[in-house]
Amino acid sequence: MTKRTEKILVCCGTGCIANGALDVAAAIEAEVAARNLDVEVSVDVVRTGCSGECEQGPVVRLMPRDTMYYRVKESDASAIIDSLEGDPVEKLLLKKDGMQVEHMDENPFYALQHKVVLKDVGIIDPLSLDDYIAHGGYEGLKRALEMTPEHIIDEVDKSGLRGKGGAGFPTGRKWRTAAGYDVFPKYIVCNGDEGDPGAFMDGSTMEGSPHAVIEGMIIGALAIGAEEGILYIRDEYALARDHIQKAIDSAYEAGILGDSILGTSHKLHLSIVRGGGAFVCGESTALMASIEGRVGEPRAKYIRSVQRGLFDHPTVLNNVETLASIPTILRDGSEEYAKLGTENSKGTKVFAMVGKVKHTGLVEVPMGTTLRTLIYDIGGGIIDDRPFKAIQTGGPSGGCIPESLLDLPVDFDTLTEHGAMMGSGGMIVMDDRSCMVEVARYYVDFLCEESCGKCTPCREGLRQMRAILTDICEGRGQEGDIELLERICHTMEDASLCALGRTAANPVLTTIKFFRDEYEAHIKEHRCPAGVCAELTQFVIDAAACTGCGMCMRACPADAISGEKKQAHTIDPAKCIACGSCREACHFSAVLTEGRSA
Repeated sequence: MTKRTEKILVCCGTGCIANGALDVAAAIEAEVAARNLDVEVSVDVVRTGCSGECEQGPVVRLMPRDTMYYRVKESDASAIIDSLEGDPVEKLLLKKDGMQVEHMDENPFYALQHKVVLKDVGIIDPLSLDDYIAHGGYEGLKRALEMTPEHIIDEVDKSGLRGKGGAGFPTGRKWRTAAGYDVFPKYIVCNGDEGDPGAFMDGSTMEGSPHAVIEGMIIGALAIGAEEGILYIRDEYALARDHIQKAIDSAYEAGILGDSILGTSHKLHLSIVRGGGAFVCGESTALMASIEGRVGEPRAKYIRSVQRGLFDHPTVLNNVETLASIPTILRDGSEEYAKLGTENSKGTKVFAMVGKVKHTGLVEVPMGTTLRTLIYDIGGGIIDDRPFKAIQTGGPSGGCIPESLLDLPVDFDTLTEHGAMMGSGGMIVMDDRSCMVEVARYYVDFLCEESCGKCTPCREGLRQMRAILTDICEGRGQEGDIELLERICHTMEDASLCALGRTAANPVLTTIKFFRDEYEAHIKEHRCPAGVCAELTQFVIDAAACTGCGMCMRACPADAISGEKKQAHTIDPAKCIACGSCREACHFSAVLTEGRSA
């Protein structure tokens, strides 16, 4: 009897690990060992990178039958092994519109994606070089070794690939400029210092397919003539650093890195530098200063890094996602990649979609996909089917897009035209219970703490904006504050040294542009329409809607709610701290908000 091979792919990305994925993998491995299945079937348990749908983790996928199990526990191991010979485990299947979804391509979260960067993430063992090669890994490098540097750059140029770290600068043009300087040594640097709140695209790529990043760096080094490369990875990304280091070690052992790349005269040595967690070090010159052991501060870019970058030598800096796109372009050809996306934004983009969306996680779609498709078709819509209010794109320096613009295509240029930005790919979805003034205050506060303080417009502008926004949120707002915020924003845009300061105005300007009525309600009516700002909010219970279930009373941390079972409850305004716990706990929309008395 011919032995068949079954693979059990267990998502062991950071999100699933936090939900117990390592214990799930160990339980499945123990169950396989206990059953001694090797006679008729060989079972290979693979600990993969992030499978994408983080909301449903831990996720387990059976191959080749392509059965997907969600929210798996250790206790499910036996049933999963039983399902290799029988029917799927129904309780672990996804429920969609009253139906059970067994296969990945039946789940809209996956079916509407198009994966290039993430094509191997969630499928291969990230610690196995052989597994990466079996899925087409290093084929792009082999092709690049047969090409001249100019030919490599031409391929990247024709693909239309633009930097996916936020700036969107054409990758081929950057490489060509660096290649043109006859100064050595040259460096290629990978920016893995992903600092945006809610973003985890680069971290997941490094965790799930580290060899793709390394292959992209080698191809880039061949193109520009670099023999040394550095991966700058934020200190919090321990799993990503570990996987990248093990991939580097295995690449050296296989002759892919070192003094002779795959037996040729080309050489490249890679090393890792740990970032200290400073958001400003995502900026190119600040990042390079940090690598050199200096304080991570940006410099004026009258001389570009491609001419004088790391250690004052020509340097190409690309982010993780950009580099992980390169192997596919070289292997399949620039024409195939250029078929994806829009006229000026080619290829795909990876997004980390979080917030008030039903299916949070890692998503890769062609450039030009609309926000509506991302939020509703892939993300499943808003939690509890509440009204959508805004989506914040592009990290803390991005803008907030309202419901009226949900059909905007997501690409570099369109979002910028509306005061937002694609940035590195973070997306935070907000419902009607989000206060847009508080959202702006939160991001300004974050940027204020992360500003290096080198230039006055950014340093002082952020401090002043934080003070004004705090006053508005706490009921001390005055007439003219909105106009003052706008003037500060425009000054920062014009005069700040680096992109942190120049783009810090985006969350403030977009919230003023699209949600000015909320600012005015805070200032003129001393009321927070969303019921978020405690100093401007009083919670009350609608007696007609209250069923007396007691959920609000149990959720209240201040013991401010009283009432008998099945009778309408009341809130004591003297005790209420306006935390909103009662509103979140109520399933009958009986908890309402009103402005506090002056």
